[in-house]
Amino acid sequence: MNGEDLHGSYVAAERQVPVSPGDSAAPFGGPSHKGTAVEETASFPAATTPTAPPAPQSTEGVVPSCEPTIELQRGVPAHVGTRPPTYPSHPLRRPSLRDDDKFAALSPVVLLDGAQIERLTVRAASVRGDSHSWEGSCRQDAMVVTRIGPPEAEMLLLAVADGVGSARYSHIGSDRISQVAAMHLDREAETIHAALWGRDASELRALGRTAVAFAAAELRNQWAASSRHRSRPYADADYATTLHVLLIPTDPGIRDRVLFSVGDGGLFVLRDGHWENGDTDDGEDLLDTRTEALPHAYRSVKATLLRTVPGEVILLGTDGITNPLTQKDPKFARHLADAWGGPEVPSLSDFLWQAQTRAKSYDDDRTVICVWEEES
Repeated sequence: MNGEDLHGSYVAAERQVPVSPGDSAAPFGGPSHKGTAVEETASFPAATTPTAPPAPQSTEGVVPSCEPTIELQRGVPAHVGTRPPTYPSHPLRRPSLRDDDKFAALSPVVLLDGAQIERLTVRAASVRGDSHSWEGSCRQDAMVVTRIGPPEAEMLLLAVADGVGSARYSHIGSDRISQVAAMHLDREAETIHAALWGRDASELRALGRTAVAFAAAELRNQWAASSRHRSRPYADADYATTLHVLLIPTDPGIRDRVLFSVGDGGLFVLRDGHWENGDTDDGEDLLDTRTEALPHAYRSVKATLLRTVPGEVILLGTDGITNPLTQKDPKFARHLADAWGGPEVPSLSDFLWQAQTRAKSYDDDRTVICVWEEES
């Protein structure tokens, strides 16, 4: 059927729908009764004495309609600079189940999450980059938003991981390391909480390294067994990924937070309208983490203590967001500072749209988690 035939069929269908009893077209394609004896001899009920209109009902307790009065459409994501990036902004090709990588084929283009825990509000988004969309490859970033620890030592755990682009299974590495590391950190939650209370940086560093090392060892064993099953050699480099985990006590009396990190990406804090790098060196002689990746670099976990106050916004992200934040042209940083530094926390859909703000030359996967703390 061509476009004209299709259009004509819709028009014909519309002409058959009766608008009033006097229409020439009957419903359901039945015969018309216009002008027949049935219609001409139709009787009407006898007139009756009008009754008083019913008393108006009270509107107290009535729930107003949730139907929107204006349809809002955001359109394509905003961009900074004079021209938008060359790549299309909408999702393109994706892997197939026939490509022998089910994880990649079933991975969604976008992840969106959020939470409100005590006075903390979280918004999180992970979006496939324009370059991966153009190539038809999957999103290699991963993220986790969860709570760990018992009620008396509860912490909000936020994690982002960025699979190394050249690694064959880095999308699996990022997804699994962020989840398994969260489980191992949960086992040490009470000890970590006590170390945060005491601001014990050396203890926190040791706890973070131990948890990440156990997570890496667990996954190495699983991946090595899988490789043997498929009769191919196992290599750490096939699953290479960065990892950043931020722990925030839900107790507002504890103002310190700890960041465990391996590799690029990191943490920023929005203070007085400006983004400040919160992923500072802890002073220990460590390997350059910008060149490190898990599961190989489990000894290179960096622990950073930071202190924030209500009203500041914490941003944890992969380099898809942290790189443009630090570019020489500050338009991107100002745009997100204006979007996320206002008096209201954005809705999930608003946050996703804002997180997709585009900038030329920055086409990698982008994962960003923001935390707002309500002022008392």
